[in-house]
Amino acid sequence: MLIHKIKFTFYPLGCFFIIVSSYMLDVSRNVPLMLMLATIFLCSVLLDSKFPILTNFQWLTLGAFHYFTQLNWCIILYYILILSVFQEKKSYRKTLPISILIIVEYTIIRLTYVSIEPYTLFVTLFDLMTGFVVVFLLHHILRGEAEKQMLLEKNNYLATHDPLTGLLNYFGYMNEIQELIKDKSSFYLTLLDLQNFKSFNHDGLESGNEALSTVGQALTYMFPNAFGISRYAGDRYAILVPSECYTPSHIGQLLESDTLGYQVSFSITHYPEETDDFNQLIQRAEDKLFRIRREQWLQREEDLFRSEKMKVVGELAAGMAHEVRNPLTAIRGFVQLSKVQSYNIQPWYDVIMSEITRVTELTAEFLQFSKPHASNMRAESLKVCVERVISLSESDATSRGHELILDIKDDSIYIYMDRDKIVQVLLNLVRNALEAMDNPGHVIVEVSRLELNAVIRIKDTGGGISPDQLQHIFNPFYTTKDEGTGLGLSLCQKIAQDHEGSITVYSVLGVGSTFTLMLPVFEPADVTFSI
Repeated sequence: MLIHKIKFTFYPLGCFFIIVSSYMLDVSRNVPLMLMLATIFLCSVLLDSKFPILTNFQWLTLGAFHYFTQLNWCIILYYILILSVFQEKKSYRKTLPISILIIVEYTIIRLTYVSIEPYTLFVTLFDLMTGFVVVFLLHHILRGEAEKQMLLEKNNYLATHDPLTGLLNYFGYMNEIQELIKDKSSFYLTLLDLQNFKSFNHDGLESGNEALSTVGQALTYMFPNAFGISRYAGDRYAILVPSECYTPSHIGQLLESDTLGYQVSFSITHYPEETDDFNQLIQRAEDKLFRIRREQWLQREEDLFRSEKMKVVGELAAGMAHEVRNPLTAIRGFVQLSKVQSYNIQPWYDVIMSEITRVTELTAEFLQFSKPHASNMRAESLKVCVERVISLSESDATSRGHELILDIKDDSIYIYMDRDKIVQVLLNLVRNALEAMDNPGHVIVEVSRLELNAVIRIKDTGGGISPDQLQHIFNPFYTTKDEGTGLGLSLCQKIAQDHEGSITVYSVLGVGSTFTLMLPVFEPADVTFSI
């Protein structure tokens, strides 16, 4: 670019001053001829980009112009011609011989209009030496500039491109959008995100990088007319495509195909139809992608929840069928035995009725799982609720030889709850604690407050629960009791969750177990409690 400016500036000016000087110094009076040769030379220079063959005649027209003007000032034109040679032929071996021939041409033509004497020969020799020095200097200067330009281009490429995929990086992506907006081009900005890319097993970082690079190549293949394709953040890509070549449906079909090898979430934003502002364009595209990803996440969560719910339903149904089948099998056997004795069921009446009672109780507990969230909710005093549980459990504790201890550290706690349900949970936990002790022991019911939660701990001094059993005690139909249904703790956990609380257990074999019920504290401005 610099050499072009020098040629188009100094060639016309140089020719003009040389013609004027030659005429004023009375070296040559043939102005029309000089003007004609200068015009031919300048035309060959100005048109050599369109007609490269003219470069082969520039040295001839310059020599003719030099010969008729007979001024040494023409040497500057020769040096500029050498610069043109350097621009066209980068190789030093190609430029040097041509440059020397141009200097020799100048020297020979100069000798045609000066007297031959020792001084002239020394000047000619000096001109040749100067020409060689200038050629070497120009070559090194231009080569240094070329290397500098190459490094600048390489640095610019690295600054705007992703080294992994070769696509535009974030800065290159932003610059490309700004250039398109500056040119008022109509385009679609498509942002896409690989779904669950991090969850795939890529067998290491290199394999993951290779997958990202493959996706970049696929996008380049799918959108050959794109203004730019960028990997601007991890596994997220941006595509800028002209609106005259693509439509949103076409873009969607390409991205939803199997070419990429991954399912993608993507948003499409049109410039300038949706917005003509750079910042708004980026914000709108990101917001669209966020909403799409959020909807997909919610859908996945819903599908997962539905799957888990069906799994739980299946487990409950299987457990229920198993538990109901056992008493029904016994009842069936006794009825068949009664057939032999003229359908007299008196010998087995008590057993049959106990099995029927067991089925009824099992069904009643099972139905608790299908009941909706507790509806009789109000602010209740936790102290009153726990004291009711103690009063209902004291007779059972006494009959078993155990001591029931109540320790209320904070009697001002109120809970927004269905009191009957919470009483049911605490009764179940206290009853389990009493049944867990074979020898006389004591059960401590402790009520305290931890920040915004009420904490009810029920401790026993029984034999404890093994780690293997701890993993399953809240599973439906899991029980270690001969007469248990295995639904008690499961139902307690459900009631706690309905009250936005939780139940945890800590147990040490040979020492005892501690069940902890945590419920959120209710603190209104004016509390009304009922008993």
